[in-house]
Amino acid sequence: MMRARWLLVAALAVFTLADCTPKHARDYSGWGAYGGGNEQIKYSSLTEITPENVANLDVAWTYDTGADATRGTMHSTPLLADGRLFLAGPDGSIHAVNPATGERLWRYSPQAAADGDTNTYFRGAPRGLMYWRGELESRVYGINGRYVFALDAETGALVQSFGAQGQIDLRQDLGRDPDTSDAELGTPGVIYKDVIILGSRMGEVLPTSPGHIRAYDARTGALRWTFHTIPHPGEAGYETWPANAWTYSGGANAWSGFSLDEARGVVYVPTGSAASDFYGADRIGDNLYANSLIALNAETGERIWHQQLVRHDLWDRDLPAPPSLVTITRNGRRIDALAQTTKSGHIWLLDRDTGEPLFPVDEVPAAASTVPGEVAAQSQRVPRLPVPFAEQHFTVTNRTPAAHAAVSAQIRGMDELAPFTPPSLAGRVVYPGFDGGGEWGGGAFDPETGLFYVNANEVPWMLRLIANPDRASLTNASDLFGSFCASCHGGDRRGSGDFPSLIDVGQRRSQQDIRDLITNGAGRMPGFAAALDAEAISALAAYVGAGRNGRVNVDAVAAQPFDTRYRNDGWPKLLDPEGYPGSTPPWGTLTAIDLSTGQHVWRIPLGEYPALAAQGQSDTGSENYGGPVVTAGGLVFIGATVADHKFRAFDKRTGALLWEHELPASAIGTPAVYEAGGRQFIVTAAGGPRTAGEPRGSTYVAFALPAGN
Repeated sequence: MMRARWLLVAALAVFTLADCTPKHARDYSGWGAYGGGNEQIKYSSLTEITPENVANLDVAWTYDTGADATRGTMHSTPLLADGRLFLAGPDGSIHAVNPATGERLWRYSPQAAADGDTNTYFRGAPRGLMYWRGELESRVYGINGRYVFALDAETGALVQSFGAQGQIDLRQDLGRDPDTSDAELGTPGVIYKDVIILGSRMGEVLPTSPGHIRAYDARTGALRWTFHTIPHPGEAGYETWPANAWTYSGGANAWSGFSLDEARGVVYVPTGSAASDFYGADRIGDNLYANSLIALNAETGERIWHQQLVRHDLWDRDLPAPPSLVTITRNGRRIDALAQTTKSGHIWLLDRDTGEPLFPVDEVPAAASTVPGEVAAQSQRVPRLPVPFAEQHFTVTNRTPAAHAAVSAQIRGMDELAPFTPPSLAGRVVYPGFDGGGEWGGGAFDPETGLFYVNANEVPWMLRLIANPDRASLTNASDLFGSFCASCHGGDRRGSGDFPSLIDVGQRRSQQDIRDLITNGAGRMPGFAAALDAEAISALAAYVGAGRNGRVNVDAVAAQPFDTRYRNDGWPKLLDPEGYPGSTPPWGTLTAIDLSTGQHVWRIPLGEYPALAAQGQSDTGSENYGGPVVTAGGLVFIGATVADHKFRAFDKRTGALLWEHELPASAIGTPAVYEAGGRQFIVTAAGGPRTAGEPRGSTYVAFALPAGN
């Protein structure tokens, strides 16, 4: 019954969409880049697998990377080039396999690529790889935390002439001390001609590195150009920050990847929020180019246009995925556009050449901040269309009376929920939550029908600010932890999402390892050598690793150019007592949108919680990550769901579920679709979710119709 209510499909919509758009001229039969291609539309022109035969789809082969799945979450999208399928393991290893059989051709481990120390801070597989073909060679570029390394695509050998002994270090060339910088890479960049264009990810609070966009020579690894996302003096946008913010502020980084229009020579860059995420008294102003979509000349890095989607972000509303380069029809005219998904569940549809919105945008007044020192933006912009793909109004769960009462009690006394209510000491619900709405998988666009498919999280989180202790009152190691560590790892040290738990860390690492980690940083964690002296670092390490709350001399804590007087009280989801989301279902959805009109064609719950399904509640949807792919054969394929471990196929015109398969662990990456040996394959990484306690895996699973079908 519930699924019937959610399937908002009319026969008229199907007839209207059928063959309304001519077939795309480009060949989409392979999967040669992250997202299926630099356009980031995640579309395959293959037609062997259809709604009529998808029920016969079965496992064609599996490939186990052999890596320790507890080392990191494996959610990489495979890449097909030179007749090889390239895969990334959860330990950062790169594997080349036969795309038709899964037989290994070569394997490379990056352990030796960084003087033996990469495993100290490597925390997860990349979301994809990069491929480049020169006149005489072809290369695959892998990612290992702060390093990008080059391999010979044919042999898997490290290309020693690239960078320093085969790799480049992303902590370099940021204008900060590289020894205490925290830049790394999770999502691959794009390659235009012989230029590799890269973003970065880093910490969410100060001190952290700036998220400048950088381009490197594909052959040598030499830096070719830099675009400052935190403008330097004399650069456009400098006036939207405090005068010296460029010397200390951080973030405004492109962690989610890029799209590239090769014909125009333009790279489209989505950026995230500036640090610190939720308290911006040290960055008063609109903060260009944070939370922006920026069009850059791919060869030179020169800015062509930009659109800032959130001003002075206080809600961690990063742009979570690369925009999809689409062509739509408006009033009989074909328009090259781009569709940018957001964590709030909106889509910005912009003209690809000018950056101008193709639907009206409303200027929405925003409330003032009640937190001392903070100055929130007076208004924000919201696109009127397309219709949001995530629910915009939070309603307390009605799953059971007890769950409703418990969630209501948790939020009693919090600020009124509104999209742009600033963070406060009273707290508020963030809905959609910090993980979206839209997530890193982005959407899939079908150039045949003009439909855009996007999955969404519909899970609420809580945001509350608490006072950071004044520097003069930092007397114990626990004070240091609260001031420098708790924003990410939580006051209870349990972590959340990308931020690991520190419970029992002293049993996993030596005191020296913990001291080194605090001193030098790791992954997105900055080093604190400039903020704390050796005595304070030792005291903090003893507290984290052994629970010893020693005294700290205030002189051991250096004065900073910023004063983060308030921090977020961890990253808690709003859950009921049984661990289910505290909002009314569905908690995850998949939506088909006609980009020419901005209207939904269908919207359905995505995923289920097995325990609830056993009780008859099968249409709750599930928290989900990664994204869909769409095929000319008439199907949408997606894994994504974390509550179950299923991989699914839907009818792309109606949203009807046609096939599903249980995986050994959930597939939270985006699958790849390609042809090999005369057969169509769909391959996904069964790596498991980021959620603690859920099963993780190191296996890729390939599906195909039986041979000779």
